Amino acid sequence: MDKSLDDIVAASRASKLAKRGPARRSARAQVLGTIGTPPATKARIANASKTSSAPQPVEKIVVSNLPPDVNEAQVKELFQTTVGPLREVNLHYDANGRSKGVASVVFQKKGDGNKAYQQYNNRLIDGS
Repeated sequence: MDKSLDDIVAASRASKLAKRGPARRSARAQVLGTIGTPPATKARIANASKTSSAPQPVEKIVVSNLPPDVNEAQVKELFQTTVGPLREVNLHYDANGRSKGVASVVFQKKGDGNKAYQQYNNRLIDGS
């Protein structure tokens, strides 16, 4: 034994690194795929993420936490009078026919969903 324990450990680590081959990618790089990506592709990805940050006009919203006594006609009346014309309103019910307090509202015009979201998100509709 002409080597110290530190020398043996260092040699062992060096041989393990040599067996791995090229440098390992971090978990983030593996998921994002950023290592080995050509610069033109990176630029295209960056531009796409900038343009996708703007909200897209939507026509469908989901309204939740509705009281159990609210019906489809009431939901329809509220959104037609305050936002715009509707295509359909569906109130969701459980197996026993009780309201789940969730409704999907589809507007006729794209963008009305965004307007309704801005107007009613995290707000009490009836003030109670």
